[in-house]
Amino acid sequence: MTIDDARARHAELATQIRYHRDLYYNQETPELTDADYDALEAELRSLETEFPELKTPDSPSQTVGGVASAKFSPVQHGIPMLSLDNAFATEDVTDFEDRIRRFLRLPEDEVVAFAAEPKIDGVSCSLLYVKGELVRAATRGDGRTGEDITENARTIRDVPHRLSGSGFPHRIEIRGEVYMPLKEFAEMNAKAMEEGTKTFANPRNSASGALRQLDANITAARPLRFFAYAWGEVSDENFVTTQSEALAKFREWGFQVNPNSRRVEGAAGLLEVYDHIGRERSGLGYDIDGVVYKVDRLDWQRRLGFVSRSPRWAIAHKFPAQQALTRLTAVDIQVGRMGTLTPVARLEPINVGGVVVTNVTLHNADEIERKDIHVGDMVRVQRAGDVIPQIVGVELNERPVDAPKYEFPVVCPCPLKTEVVRETNAKGEEGVARKCSGDQACPHQRIEYLKYVVSRRVLDIEGLGESNIEIFHRAGILSEPADIFRLHERADQVRAAVLEERKRQSALRQEKKGESTAKALSDSDRAFAGIDKLFDAIETRRDLPLDRFIAALGIKHIGETTARLLARAYGSERHFHEVMVAAAGGDEAAREGISHQDQIGPVVAAALVSYFAHPYQREIYERFLQQVRVQDAEAVAGDHAVSGKTVVFTGSLERFTRDEAKAQAERLGAKVAGSVSAKTDYLVAGPGAGSKLKKAAELGVTVLTEDEWLHMVEP
Repeated sequence: MTIDDARARHAELATQIRYHRDLYYNQETPELTDADYDALEAELRSLETEFPELKTPDSPSQTVGGVASAKFSPVQHGIPMLSLDNAFATEDVTDFEDRIRRFLRLPEDEVVAFAAEPKIDGVSCSLLYVKGELVRAATRGDGRTGEDITENARTIRDVPHRLSGSGFPHRIEIRGEVYMPLKEFAEMNAKAMEEGTKTFANPRNSASGALRQLDANITAARPLRFFAYAWGEVSDENFVTTQSEALAKFREWGFQVNPNSRRVEGAAGLLEVYDHIGRERSGLGYDIDGVVYKVDRLDWQRRLGFVSRSPRWAIAHKFPAQQALTRLTAVDIQVGRMGTLTPVARLEPINVGGVVVTNVTLHNADEIERKDIHVGDMVRVQRAGDVIPQIVGVELNERPVDAPKYEFPVVCPCPLKTEVVRETNAKGEEGVARKCSGDQACPHQRIEYLKYVVSRRVLDIEGLGESNIEIFHRAGILSEPADIFRLHERADQVRAAVLEERKRQSALRQEKKGESTAKALSDSDRAFAGIDKLFDAIETRRDLPLDRFIAALGIKHIGETTARLLARAYGSERHFHEVMVAAAGGDEAAREGISHQDQIGPVVAAALVSYFAHPYQREIYERFLQQVRVQDAEAVAGDHAVSGKTVVFTGSLERFTRDEAKAQAERLGAKVAGSVSAKTDYLVAGPGAGSKLKKAAELGVTVLTEDEWLHMVEP
């Protein structure tokens, strides 16, 4: 390769790297896998090794991360937040130890100890403490200038507002990684898909987006966590002598430190811990993409120093990407409770990271268009965070000549074939979700709606789970909430439906395992015994609190919390119904009155008006009302000691259940929160209280025992 060829390729690579850095760090919409991005950087560095004149100060090899956003105040890092060189093979790790030995001129019998810990796939964050108090938090940015995110960082449960214990320096900057646990990420994305709002490609993007919100309340609502692993500025650089000792200090001061951190000796020890963490990777509950190795002795770290953008004394040993190629055979559409159409790719079964993957969500029509997906394509599948499968790309050179481009449906796949529309927000802006316009007349929406109605937070009917909902709906005996309370009138049909389902399941098992029909009938006998219990359980739910009745209507944007607010505002079913019907009939005063209720607003008001304006929905409402006895909401005390206060309950409560405590507090006019913040007035702590109790102490929140709480609310 000539220097001109190298210069042209270098310029091309630099442009690509800057583009993908912006997507990754600033837009939270990466288009490349980590492995593909690492390959670009590796090629660029290789060119600079062969042609040193290409290594200029503005080269991506000499810079870190992204550019700080103008939305936030800039923060100058006293000590730059640098990145790490990568290792991909065993030889890279042994070379790493050899380089350290050569640089330090160590004798052959001198042991090199390392601190090794999982490399969290999250967002780097620095926390500055002065006299033990958190005074500033910042993103990494470009390594020298970050963004001030202090208020957002204060909402993260693992970030102490004040350091615990003693012995911490007068001034110290703790560095670590903000991340989102996989379970919480999946739940958040599932909710977003159901509501037709933006979903995130992976937990790292979600954490980044949450951390860089202008409204700290939005950040607080996201399940962010933090691991501490390093420090920057410090008033006493001799506060510890080793990396391992520093991690132990961080734990004493109230930080979470990764429990898989280890002190090991030599390259052999590093490779052993790498293999161990790799085996445990899928069970960690959060994303990692490798293991970080750091020379343990700090005096050696100082002697080794830095090169360009990375330290000589540390390296990141990356895991290989868990990807596999397979054929996309079809795209099916799933319809959610609110009518959102979610495309699901059907794949030829493929093993990805030890798990057989056959289905992958494609999120929405825009995602399909962006990835240029055709039925019949060979696609690259990876498990995001080793858990959630996703299609990361299409092998265009493997595309069959007759592979049709997938066209998103313009009508719902339900029997009604109703029009699919693109959802708009309150400002009239188009969203990403495509929705069936048939509302609950759509059978797909209806069955998902019924599953929601019988869930624990709504009707909470024991024995009426999702499988029974599907069985009864398929049999034509359950299509709306009122039908639940009429099931006993159709007992023979219920039993027949159960028997038919057991026979169907048995036939499938018989085909696979040779199970007898007699076994199916035996299973049915047991199922029949449970039907009478189901009827009894349904009867216990005829007396229905107003908030649960409202929640059971399945109105968009109205879940448990909002239903409770509406119940408090209107007090009785009669008053609620009168106002809603009036608003739907064009009464502007009634509509304005809804919008001005506490924490309601115009979006919820519009959803209520839309529901009651629909004759079909009003009929469902009336039939449901005929089957239940709706209890008036209990009046909220306006002059009680806890009125207007924010209360958090934690620990194993012994005098009352969590739901009972919450209901009682709300009746007295208190607001019940799920996490402790500076706005919390009282923390009621039972036995086993953990991090919330600790945070309350840090923030100076009043902590009450159960007895003290009861004395306050029941004088």
